[in-house]
Amino acid sequence: MSSETDYYTVKEIWNTIVRCAHATGEPGVCFIDRVNEDNPTLNLGQIEATNPCGEQPLLPHEACNLGSINVAKFITEDGTDLDWDLLAETVKLAVRFLDDVIDASHYPIKEIRKITVGNRKIGLGMMGFADMLVLMHIRYNSKEAVKLAGKLACFIQKHAHQASEELAKERGCFPNWKGSIWDTKYNRPMRNSAVTTITPTGSISRIANCNSGIEPIFQIVKSKVQNGHKLIQLHPLIEELGTKEGWLSDKVRNLLSQGVSPKDIPEIPSKISHALVTAHQVAPEWHVRIQAAFQEFTDNAVSKTINLPSDATVEDVDKALRLTFELGCKGTTVYRDASRVDEEQINTASKKATQTPRPRVHKTTGQTTKFRMGCGTLFVTVNKDKNGPCEVFANLGKAGGCPSQSEATCRAVSAALRCGVYPKVLIEQLKGIRCLSTIASRKTNKDIDVLSCPDAIARALEDALEEDCESAGGPAINKCPGCGQTLRKELGCSFCDNDDCGYTKCG
Repeated sequence: MSSETDYYTVKEIWNTIVRCAHATGEPGVCFIDRVNEDNPTLNLGQIEATNPCGEQPLLPHEACNLGSINVAKFITEDGTDLDWDLLAETVKLAVRFLDDVIDASHYPIKEIRKITVGNRKIGLGMMGFADMLVLMHIRYNSKEAVKLAGKLACFIQKHAHQASEELAKERGCFPNWKGSIWDTKYNRPMRNSAVTTITPTGSISRIANCNSGIEPIFQIVKSKVQNGHKLIQLHPLIEELGTKEGWLSDKVRNLLSQGVSPKDIPEIPSKISHALVTAHQVAPEWHVRIQAAFQEFTDNAVSKTINLPSDATVEDVDKALRLTFELGCKGTTVYRDASRVDEEQINTASKKATQTPRPRVHKTTGQTTKFRMGCGTLFVTVNKDKNGPCEVFANLGKAGGCPSQSEATCRAVSAALRCGVYPKVLIEQLKGIRCLSTIASRKTNKDIDVLSCPDAIARALEDALEEDCESAGGPAINKCPGCGQTLRKELGCSFCDNDDCGYTKCG
C-alpha cells in the first residue's frame, strides 16, 4: 500500500470481497470478462453491469424481460422422465410471449426503448427444479442431478433458439442483428439477441406454489405466528405428495415439525426421504456444480445462492467463490446462515452494549410457554422491557431434572439480553442442545417437542421474538416491513414466508 496514493492489489480487493461476503452475504460476485465472452452484441459495447440479482447482463439502458417455466409440471406419469415434447411446445410459446412483451411495453425514456427494441433481449428460465428432482427421486447433491441439469438447460436453450429463429423469419431479426454474433459467428437469423436466463423467481414461484429457481428446497417445515398462535406449514411439495400417497399423517407432520429428518421417519417412503435434501445439507461444491451445469447452456447468466452454515469460515467462502469462476459461472452470491444484520442495527447495538447489564425495570411484560420434557413439564417465561427481551425464567412443574442448571442458563441469558446481545445469537447457541432423558422419552411420548431444557429456553425466546418485532438492540434482524416476520435470504433476495404477506425484495 502506497503512503502517497491509495491503491489496492487484486488480491487485496478479492480478500475484502470474501471477508464482506462472509460477514453479511454481500457483495455477490460478477465475473465481467466471463459475461462479455457471451455478449451477443459486442459491437455495441462491453457489458459493465447486471440487474440486481446478477442473472441478466445488460448494456446501458437495456431492460429486463424475464419469464420462467415450472419444470416440475412436465414429469411423466411414472416419474422416470420428462415429457420433452410438451416442454418443447411450452418453450416455443414462452419465447413468442416474451417477444410480444417487448412491443407491448411502455418505455419511460427513449434511450431504454431504443436499446431494448434494438436488441430484443429476453430471458426464459425455469423454476421448480428441486421439486422435479424430488418427484424423480434424485438427490440435489448428486452427479445424476448435475447431468439432468445440463440436459434440461441444453434442451430449453436449443428450442428457445429455434423459436427465436422461426420468429425472425416471420417478423424479422432484431434491429441490431448486423454485426452481432448471430451475424458474424453463426450466420443465423434471430428475433432476439439472447433468449435464456435463470432467474430467482421469488414472486412467481410463490404464485405457482413451487420451489424457486434452480435452488434446493430451503426448508421442509416453516413456522409463523398468526393471531398469537404458532402455525406449522410443510413445504407444498411434501404436503401434496404425502396427501396424494397417503403417508402424511398427524404423526408424520408432528415429527417433521420437531425437526426429525425425513429419513428417520419410517412412514415416508425411502425413495422420497432419500431425495429430500435441504439447502444447508448441500455442500457448497454441489451448489456450484449445479449452477455451472445450467450456465453452460444459458445465454445470459444464472442467479444462484450458495448457502453456508453459520460456522462456515472465510476460507470456505473463498473456496466456493473460486470454484464458481473455475467452472465457468458468470457470478454468484453466498449466504452464511444468520450473518445478515443491518449495519444501523449493528451500530445501535454496539453503542448500547456494555459489560454491565442494563437495570431491571420495576414492571415487565411477557409470556410463558409450556414444554413437555423427559422429566416433567417445563414452563419458560420470557419478559420484555421497552428495549426488548430482558429476562428469562424456567420452572419445572414437578421434582426431577436439573433445575440448578436451568436457573444458571436463564440467569446467563437474562444478563446477556440486558447487555445488548442479540437474542438470535443466544437462540443459535442454545437451540439443538440435547438431553439424554428427553431424547429417550421422545420415543414413546409424542407430546415432547423439544430436545432439552436449553433447547426449550431457545424456542421460548424464539417465539417471543416472533410475537414482537423489537429486539434488545433495536428493530429485529431481517424483519418483513409488511408483517414483521423474519425474512429469509435466498438468491440475492429477501423473502417473507408468511403466505398472507408475500413480501419480496431483491438487490
